[in-house]
Amino acid sequence: MNTLAHSGGPGPWVLLFPLVWAAVVVGGVTLLRRTVRRGHHAPWRARSAGNGPGASSPIALLGRRFAAGEIDEEEYWRRLSVLDEQFGPAKDSGA
Repeated sequence: MNTLAHSGGPGPWVLLFPLVWAAVVVGGVTLLRRTVRRGHHAPWRARSAGNGPGASSPIALLGRRFAAGEIDEEEYWRRLSVLDEQFGPAKDSGA
């Protein structure tokens, strides 16, 4: 400690450490925000079967079944009304 006091102090290079830490924090926050904004999950978050990129809502699944001809129009509208009550109005239902 006496060496620093007698040699004129630590000098201007001491400002380098806070600048490096600020750059690391800003870079990390920017990287995480871009990752989440693109629809990817954060690295620390476990992916479950219902939240993955291949997951679909029940309303979208019903629409695909109708488009494939697995169910008729009457059954489609009946099931859609039940799903609307449970999940809210269908945004992507276009028969």
